[in-house]
Amino acid sequence: MAENPSEIATAARLEDFFAGVGKHLKDRRKRESFAMYAFGILGDGERKSVEPIAARGCADPDATKRMQDKLLHFLRVATWDDQAVRREAVRYAIEAVQKREPVTTWIVDDTGFLKQGKHSVGVQRQYTGSAGKIANCQIGVSLAVATRSEQIPIDFELYLPESWTSDATRRKAARIPHDIIFKTKTDLALDMITRAATAGIPGEILLADSAYGDDAKFRDAVRILGFDFAVGVKALTSVMRLGSDDAPIGKPTSVADLAMQMRKSFRSLTWREGTKQTMSSRFCFVRVKTLHADGFSLADREPLWLVAEWPDGEPKPCKFVLTTLRRRMSKKEIVRVIRERWRTERMYEDLKGELGLDHFEGRSFTGWHHHVSVVLCCYAFVVAERVRAFPPSPECADPNNTIEVAA
Repeated sequence: MAENPSEIATAARLEDFFAGVGKHLKDRRKRESFAMYAFGILGDGERKSVEPIAARGCADPDATKRMQDKLLHFLRVATWDDQAVRREAVRYAIEAVQKREPVTTWIVDDTGFLKQGKHSVGVQRQYTGSAGKIANCQIGVSLAVATRSEQIPIDFELYLPESWTSDATRRKAARIPHDIIFKTKTDLALDMITRAATAGIPGEILLADSAYGDDAKFRDAVRILGFDFAVGVKALTSVMRLGSDDAPIGKPTSVADLAMQMRKSFRSLTWREGTKQTMSSRFCFVRVKTLHADGFSLADREPLWLVAEWPDGEPKPCKFVLTTLRRRMSKKEIVRVIRERWRTERMYEDLKGELGLDHFEGRSFTGWHHHVSVVLCCYAFVVAERVRAFPPSPECADPNNTIEVAA
């Protein structure tokens, strides 16, 4: 039977993609191991860890063991530059998606990797939104870039609690490099943002939830790097309301109390007409300045929009966002930008469910990051193929499309 021309073209593009990534792997053995592991990640198997990938790739038990050892060495021991490999992959994906629509936003978030034991690097009982509770898990902080219809994860960092960074025995067992120190999730996010900005990755607006947006230093750093932001904040965040001329009005208050004071100003706003349902909620927009101890006077602080949301069925406003987005943008457009962050959960589902992001069974710091790098490369290729096969339209794009359409 003749081969399908589209499959031949896809295979050729995949070969070119591997060749581009391979430039950063230096020697033939690493390039071979990367290709083996990536094919296992992209394959149909339910588990995307070393042992099942090796078993699917070889029928002979001896050959399976050799492949398993080779892949384990590639992940745990081999030295190669995660950042260079990830940059190569993201540039490939961005080139594809920007032929249709521009990359406009960057999204910071984190996700949990549930674990049974206590020896996997960075694991402890901690809160993860993936489970919606405190669980025994690792936490990975991610940076993604987004167009109107696609998200591409470009970087990940493993959060190491102080119980790991301060324990010499654990550090040695998990092969944590000597120069790795304790950093908060916010610090890790800023490291990734700075790297991406230095690398010239396109984007104008940074989105994050309140775990990051509540940190005034984080917001200031994002502005210094040249980004607008739209970030969640907690209900008790203190602000001063501003008038139409950005002059202060009244007394300092929390964003929750200010939203209740403005309850008659909430209006229903639709940000997307989906094929399955209309996406809408009630919002209120108020000009404010934040109040916090940073050494600056109120007059020196930047005016912001406070966007408060009052979902149907809730007794009071319960979601709050601060943003530097301009006055000239329509309120509908501001809400549409803010809501782009919610698609990150779909991205995590695809990364885990289709590409085995959370399937790594090793315990080392290097192994975790190498595994994640291969998964990010695979996702970048799949996104590029999806855009080629199903060109997005801003008017009718469905953000719920899964990775399966291109895999």
